[in-house]
Amino acid sequence: MSLPALLLENALNWRHQLHQLPELGYQEQQTSELVARVLEQAGLQVFRGIAGTGVIGTLENGPGPVIGLRADMDALPITEKGIAAWKSTRPGVMHACGHDGHTAILLAAACQLAATRDFSGTIHFLFQPAEENLGGARRMTEEGLFSRFPMDAVYAMHNWPGLPLGTLAVNPGAMMASLDSFEITLSGRSCHAAMPESGADPMVVAAELVLALQTIPSRRLSPLASAVVSVTQIHGGEAINVIPEQITLRGTVRCLQPEVRERVRGLIEEFVTALPRPFGVSGDIHWYPGYPVTANHPAPAQQVREVAEQMLGDAQVKWACSPSMASEDFACMLEACPGAYFWLGADGEVPSAPLHNASYDFNDALLPVGITFWQKLVESVLAKR
Repeated sequence: MSLPALLLENALNWRHQLHQLPELGYQEQQTSELVARVLEQAGLQVFRGIAGTGVIGTLENGPGPVIGLRADMDALPITEKGIAAWKSTRPGVMHACGHDGHTAILLAAACQLAATRDFSGTIHFLFQPAEENLGGARRMTEEGLFSRFPMDAVYAMHNWPGLPLGTLAVNPGAMMASLDSFEITLSGRSCHAAMPESGADPMVVAAELVLALQTIPSRRLSPLASAVVSVTQIHGGEAINVIPEQITLRGTVRCLQPEVRERVRGLIEEFVTALPRPFGVSGDIHWYPGYPVTANHPAPAQQVREVAEQMLGDAQVKWACSPSMASEDFACMLEACPGAYFWLGADGEVPSAPLHNASYDFNDALLPVGITFWQKLVESVLAKR
């Protein structure tokens, strides 16, 4: 299946334009304007304002199932180090995760499907804001995405450095880990650093606690369970000769099974409460809402696999791939609707820089692969009877 040259040219131009003008979560005003304009020109019904800057384009073509295809639109607060002509023009903001490419692919797929219409049913093209840590998928769901636009299944793709271009990875179960963030406050009693016996030192407790939390995955869980506990920040103290009164620790927990997630949270709370006591220090923890496990539903995942094998060949499809311990807010959509999330390999002859890296740039060779896959998936799931 060959795509029109003009469509590919447009997709490339959209991708570069979006990369030059990146916008952070819930600030995707220019991105949303571009998306809405292109969808309207292609003849789709366009709905704006869900989750603030979200855009939905609906394409109906007779009776049949209803599916959703999702692309994320937001950028990251990173200063780009690239040298491409389309380098970010906004200091401190860049598309370091490829959402510019995801958006361009889905826009082009919408245009192609509106032109060919070789399917029977309805497609909702979901352009989601604020995937990066801000939970745009959860907000879209809470604002009635699936009640206003009922769907039989919803799908999302992500470019994936580390996999060769022309490969696709999908799993019938977990693809990405859950995410929970925490803030631990250790409260002691301040004193002169030369007289530690006259105070209660939260700094020593912080050191003990950081190491103790690492025993949760290694000693308190089965080796078959998947969990990561990472303390990423320690804050406290003002003078080098004063033991501080408080220390704050922040970090994240990642798990691949919901029951493990609950177990880890409970164990961390036990450590925070019990470990400081012999030191005369108290511990308190505050949890920040995170994302659930990105868990595919077997039937939609199998559909992705079959289309990928037909398009790319069996050897290019990584079925039942190893999940990533990173997280993805598309998980919130998968909790509300059956669907599947999958990865498209991003490595060309020169391997891609990692995601969330200042030197990353989306591999434009992925554009025709992604557009064609969306078209083939739609024509398979919404096959004319």
